[in-house]
Order: sequence, then structure tokens, then C-alpha cells
Amino acid sequence: MSSADQYRVLREGAGVFDASAERGRLRLSGADRRAYLQGLLTNDIVALTPGTGCYSAYLTAQGRMIADMRIFELGDALLVDLPAGVTGSVRDKWTMFIFSEDVQIQDRSAATAQIGIYGPHASHVLADALQEELPQPPLRRDALDSMPVHACATVPFHGAPAIVLRTDDAGAGGFDVVIAAEHKDAFIARLLANGGVSVGLDAVEICRVEAGRPRFGVDMTEDTIPLEAGIEARAISLTKGCYVGQEIIIRVLHRGQGRVARRLVGLSMDTPSDVPPRGAVISSGERTVGAITSAVRSAALDRVIALGYVHRDFAAPGTTLGVGGTAATVTAVPFV
Repeated sequence: MSSADQYRVLREGAGVFDASAERGRLRLSGADRRAYLQGLLTNDIVALTPGTGCYSAYLTAQGRMIADMRIFELGDALLVDLPAGVTGSVRDKWTMFIFSEDVQIQDRSAATAQIGIYGPHASHVLADALQEELPQPPLRRDALDSMPVHACATVPFHGAPAIVLRTDDAGAGGFDVVIAAEHKDAFIARLLANGGVSVGLDAVEICRVEAGRPRFGVDMTEDTIPLEAGIEARAISLTKGCYVGQEIIIRVLHRGQGRVARRLVGLSMDTPSDVPPRGAVISSGERTVGAITSAVRSAALDRVIALGYVHRDFAAPGTTLGVGGTAATVTAVPFV
């Protein structure tokens, strides 16, 4: 199936995406687990109650990103979903900082799999797949539809717990399900038998860029301040206590009125063009003002769209710039 057909599934049906290798999974247990992360992460972890979660960032003392992540309170532990490439280093840093706190950290990435079900029919496919497990489905379709973003629930699958996570990170709303690694193939087969269709990363990336969602390791790196990437409304609590890197964030927000040297913006190519590579120069006349981080050909818009950082003086929607000789317009996100 072509990427275009897979994209159509994500927009019109239910795409099944194996995110196991893309994402890492940490489990934090112990009575102090939320209080411990409260001093490390940008969002309000102490406020989480069983069945809820949030998006957050982990920063250096200089306010630069170490990782972004989602944290879910399961009732007896926290599940931390984060980019696979930084999972080991984050686990090691967090373990090193434990002194007398009642916190235990396990890397569950190898022992579990993470399967995404995205698109307007995701709840239907997931509910039907779960209904085959028990006579009374543990989560009906209406219950899945009513779950807010970052809500979570634990249900059985083949006698082991499966954790259902509500998400919009892929740009096409749906769910991620964390299951025992040995049950991954059976779970995927169950989803496909109930109307899901396998999709790959290329199709998921088109939806993500159309939604204007930055991805760590691509649009955000260890040099990024969250305010540059525009994730502060989702990732940063302005009412919680201290956390690593807070001084820099507050200084920029209150003393600098939120002004940073560069901003992540959406760019729409005004004429048909090839998809520019990551790192392609963004220019204004003869002046280099930024670089592309993600670019795709949008099926919905029938044109190339991109995310990239530009100097703050060129970040206003409607600004005309250039990418490799092609005109590009700064565009508010989401694109669609």
C-alpha cells in the first residue's frame, strides 16, 4: 500500500502503527514517584490522579531540552513514554538523583510494545478488538471516545495488562496501547481483523507535520528551549514549584516578554516543488534566516509544507521567505 493510501486510512479510517522502536517506556513505582518527578519536569506531575496524564519536558539547568515525554498515572506506578533514543540516558540520570526517596525506575522498553491506532475509526477498531478478549468489553467505544487527551486506562489482553493511552501526538487522533512484547503480533492481528490497516512512519509523519507538532530529535534537540518550539502551553506549568531549568524559562517569559531569538514556524511552499531536506536553508533575499526541520508533501493541501526555525523578525504568519529558490509563506499551524 502506498504512502498516499496509508495517509487516507489515517484521515478516513483506522491506521495501525507499530511505534515500539520509535518510543521508549519507563515505569516509576514507589510512594514518592510523583513528588520526585515534580522537581525534574516542567509540568505539574503531583497533580496527576489515576487515569490521567500530561505532556512535559525535561530540561538542563540552562533551559535546554533533554527530552519531551508523556507521563501517565496508572494508580500503582507512572508510565513515562519518551523518544527511544534518549530513554536510557534519562533513566540513568533519574536513577542517579535518587537518594532517600521511595522511587524505583525500570526501563520497560524491551519488555513491552507500543501500538498506535489512529484515525476517525480508531475507537471502533480498538473497542471491537478488546471485545473479543472478554464477553463484556473493558472499554466500550463510547468510553474510548470520551477519554480526554492523555487519559489512560488499563485493560486485560491475553491475561496481561494492556495500557490504553489517549493521544493526539500523531496529528490524527487516536490511541497508543502498551502491551507485553510477546503479545504484540497477536494484538496487531486482532486490530487488523477488526478493520485496522497497517501504516508506516512516512504516512504518520505527514499527519504530524500537517498538525504542526514538533518531534524531538527532528524539530527539537538538546539545543532547543521549549519556548522556541512553541510547546510551552502544553508542556509547562506556570503555577507549580521549582524544576530544573525553571529560572531560564521564567526569565524569558517575564523579563523578556517571551521573546526568543528564533521560532519554530510552519511554511507553505507557494509553487509545486520537491520536498526540501532537513537542514535546507530558509532565506529572506540574500540573508539566511533559518533552516527546515521537517518537510512533507501534504495530501490534504496538495503542496509541500514544512516546519522550520526562523529568526524571530521573520516569524509572523504571512511573511514571504525562500527555500532553495522556491517561495515559502510562514503559515499558522495546524495547517489542516
